[in-house]
Amino acid sequence: MLADGDTVLIAVSGGIDSLVLAWLLHNWRKKAPINYRLKAVHIDMMPAVDGAGLNACQTANRLETIGLSCVILPADLPAPTVTETPASSTKDVCFHCARSRRNQLFDYARKHQYSTIALGHNRDDIVETFFLNLTCGGNISTMRPRQDLFSGRLTLIRPLAYLRKKEITAISKRLGLDPVNSDCPLSGQTRRMEIRELLDHIYDRIPGSREHIVAALGNVRTEYLLKQTGNCREDKS
Repeated sequence: MLADGDTVLIAVSGGIDSLVLAWLLHNWRKKAPINYRLKAVHIDMMPAVDGAGLNACQTANRLETIGLSCVILPADLPAPTVTETPASSTKDVCFHCARSRRNQLFDYARKHQYSTIALGHNRDDIVETFFLNLTCGGNISTMRPRQDLFSGRLTLIRPLAYLRKKEITAISKRLGLDPVNSDCPLSGQTRRMEIRELLDHIYDRIPGSREHIVAALGNVRTEYLLKQTGNCREDKS
């Protein structure tokens, strides 16, 4: 995922995945056969009137214990409020919020000449994204461990892509890393949470389904998929 001379921007939300990722990439530099530059960035969803918000400060403090400094960027899109967000529109709010944060990361990486953005998505996230796109987006896709964007000018990497959430949590406990609580007012009310609950039900009911689903994401038999047409019916010509 990395090459000698890469300049890497770690997106750190304060959640356990991104904190473990920051620790991993920081400490791997000590023994890696390559050299790369590393910087952590946190997008502050709820900044204070006179500076960074509480969660942003806590995230920066966690990173300091690892040995990393952190750039805090006030979010371009303000955090939604529960009273302003009906349950039916939560999915759209989450989509626009995620896209805004992603674009901020892209802009910062471009302005400061970072070649790579590291994200803390894990294996469970990748499966959930597949089901989200399948059930809500009408497409078969998910996140990849490495994605080259903008004709190769920027690369996204997900070094934790093959680890389950529980494995990352176990690592964090050994390291003594505590996550920062999410300041999203819609946390726990998202479509992703519904998909997560659905998947837990599938895993409980069908033995081996967790491993089979992951294997299926790398075993796509396109010759057995429907051809896309305007009316969504298979082209039999």
